[in-house]
Amino acid sequence: MVLRIVFFALMALGLVGFGTVAWISTRPPPAPPAAAAPPPPTKVAVLVTAHPLRAGSLLKPEDFASKEILQSEHLPDMSADNLETRRALTGAMVRRSVPAGEPIRAADVMRPSDHGFLAAALDPGMRAVTVGVDATDGAAGLISPGDRVDLILTQTIQQPSLPLGRRVVAETVLADVRVIAIDQQLVQGAESNNNNNSQARTVTLEVSEVQAERVSVATRLGKLSLAIRSAGSAPGASKPDGPTTTWAGDVSAALRSDAAPPAQAPNTIHIYQGSAEAKEFKF
Repeated sequence: MVLRIVFFALMALGLVGFGTVAWISTRPPPAPPAAAAPPPPTKVAVLVTAHPLRAGSLLKPEDFASKEILQSEHLPDMSADNLETRRALTGAMVRRSVPAGEPIRAADVMRPSDHGFLAAALDPGMRAVTVGVDATDGAAGLISPGDRVDLILTQTIQQPSLPLGRRVVAETVLADVRVIAIDQQLVQGAESNNNNNSQARTVTLEVSEVQAERVSVATRLGKLSLAIRSAGSAPGASKPDGPTTTWAGDVSAALRSDAAPPAQAPNTIHIYQGSAEAKEFKF
């Protein structure tokens, strides 16, 4: 009897085990774990040209544009787009003509701190002359290398015998000359000694031999100031044959010698004779 019970118990356990194995075999295999999504490609911003640049031109802030490229496409000689790089490249000379949208590479530009920059930036036969200006006369810091300007001399003539309208005069000494460098950008790329004032103190201009002599004399005569010319005007356009002169009397009518004296109110006298009405006389 005991053996029979043991036999049936073993058969029941065998049937349960067989059924379990059969059930597991009919189940689909578990799905493999999902693969992790690859990280998005890393991009970096580089400086590119905003428009075509010709060889010999000086870079200005409006010549820069930003473009994002893949990190794998970034080359060591490409210029990263950040404020420090833009400031360092402002005023640099373009060595070769560059089309619009092309990355600005280190070999494509010559910085003011590079040896021989000034000689390379000047056109053949031209000279470089530096004039001192203050924050106001330097167009409030708005002048950049590559701009074209007029140089104006203002002087006071110390001759009491002259009429008032002829004692202060302004003359356009140079017209339509190119700015080569601003402040310390020409001196080995050094930073200005006064970090609290970034306004221009010196401006280097590209001039001819005769113009350089004219500037040398003008610096001894009076105060120099700069007038920025329109970016759309072609070099040499509307250039006067000689210095243009504006006297104080041309600006202020009160200083002209031919100005009429101010009108005075007439004097009036009333004369009374007895009871008659008073008579009025004006003179």
